[in-house]
Amino acid sequence: MSSEQAAASVPAEQIAAPVSAAAAQAGTARVFTELAGIAAAQRGLYPALPGPELRAAARDAIGVLDLAAADVRIERTWTDGDLRGEELSWTVGFGPRTRAYLLKPRDADGPLPGVVALHCHAGMKYAGKEKIADGPEPPSPEVRRLRDAIYGGRAFANALARRGFVVLAHDVLTWGSRRFPLETAEGPPGAAQRGDAPGAPLSETGAAPSSEPGAAPSSEAGAAPLSETDVAPSSEADRYDAAAKAHEHVVAKYCTVLGTSFTGVVAGEDLAAAAYLRSRPDVGAVGCAGLSGGGLRAALLGAFDPDLRAVVVAAMASSYRDMLDRHVPRHTWMLWPPGLARLGDWPDLMAARAPGPLMVQYALRDELFPEEGMRRAHAMIGERYRDAPESYAAVFAEVPHSFDVPMQERAFDWLAAQLKG
Repeated sequence: MSSEQAAASVPAEQIAAPVSAAAAQAGTARVFTELAGIAAAQRGLYPALPGPELRAAARDAIGVLDLAAADVRIERTWTDGDLRGEELSWTVGFGPRTRAYLLKPRDADGPLPGVVALHCHAGMKYAGKEKIADGPEPPSPEVRRLRDAIYGGRAFANALARRGFVVLAHDVLTWGSRRFPLETAEGPPGAAQRGDAPGAPLSETGAAPSSEPGAAPSSEAGAAPLSETDVAPSSEADRYDAAAKAHEHVVAKYCTVLGTSFTGVVAGEDLAAAAYLRSRPDVGAVGCAGLSGGGLRAALLGAFDPDLRAVVVAAMASSYRDMLDRHVPRHTWMLWPPGLARLGDWPDLMAARAPGPLMVQYALRDELFPEEGMRRAHAMIGERYRDAPESYAAVFAEVPHSFDVPMQERAFDWLAAQLKG
């Protein structure tokens, strides 16, 4: 890090301070309070790099892969009232073929604006795109439960397509068609009893795992982790999700040792999907939208894809420094890519696309993010958009962690203004 970058870093006392109130309640918090001050003083945290420099440096630090959607196939088609759907598949060069739903108005004439709809984390990995998009089959009970909790009970990708968009919803590594075999996620027989990993995965006896920091099955509302007193999962989907909870740290480790990160692999797959959508003759300008883990992916896509015209991030904005201690364990490994903190704070990366259009929706009753962190994120993003304030839309909603119907409709209107003009 250059002396200029170090000089622009956040002072150590400002990073350690948010943890101090909780430190008296837990020895672990006290350890990290002290470590935060040392790390900030010696390493330099959260410098304010210019947007283009931050995008390039973050892409390298995170290890974003250059992937492409190759051998694209139309697996089947269907109609649903006024919509036409295609189930697509492609390969990104490793793992199972990616499956995706492409939805558009049935009687579309000429190119329409496109949106990459990004599914959330939610501790639900058996399903991916199905959480936000309806295909030819009805949603599963598990998906219905999740939609009722955080999506206002509807498939927002289908609702958006009915507003005159071509919408692409795809799976990424560890979700849906890109998930690991159940036996891989569960680990070898007896692994839980041997203590092979923190928060050991389901054992052959079916005991449910306890919550593991970092894997965060409860990182989004409606998918609370199983406790030791809960009944073991009954459906295949619930059983898989319980096992996958304790497998995410393994995926993150493999990605890191291969010179990338879980974040970088997922971002690479999303970049490939966006490039495919733009390549279609029936698609014009392209944007993206997502809630929570999908909002994280939307922010990354907006930072690393210069051809993306508009980005909607719902319920996924807070400064790192305000999340220390109480809010770190509940989130996916994707939110903590190695090296990012020495380049900027999370809102810095979200806004690194400035002056490109960005909408951020803040859920003020969100249990996963502190309000002070959301307010700080808003101020930081606003500063980066100070020369183009009309390009940053901030929405503050008095709701818990969600992308409910009013929030969706607000986002749809904004996307129409950005992409159809």
